[in-house]
Amino acid sequence: MSDRAILARARSEGRVIVTQDLDFSALLALSGESAPSVIQLRLERAWPDLVSRRRIDVMPSLREELERGAIASVDEHQLRIRILPVGD
Repeated sequence: MSDRAILARARSEGRVIVTQDLDFSALLALSGESAPSVIQLRLERAWPDLVSRRRIDVMPSLREELERGAIASVDEHQLRIRILPVGD
């Protein structure tokens, strides 16, 4: 599926996209849409155990924002959140 098709499907199904692909955040920001939410992982090492651990660490603090519509950028030390639509 294309990135746009994945965004459309996630939006229609009320899902959150978890990705290391920067394109999803860019497409979503340019679209002006408020869904779907995206968790963008920006980890130096994408080992499965590290990805899972970091995702588990940040999920509780993201619940409200993800339900409203947000892009969350997660690295080893920080969590940055932009509420959707970007620019409002």
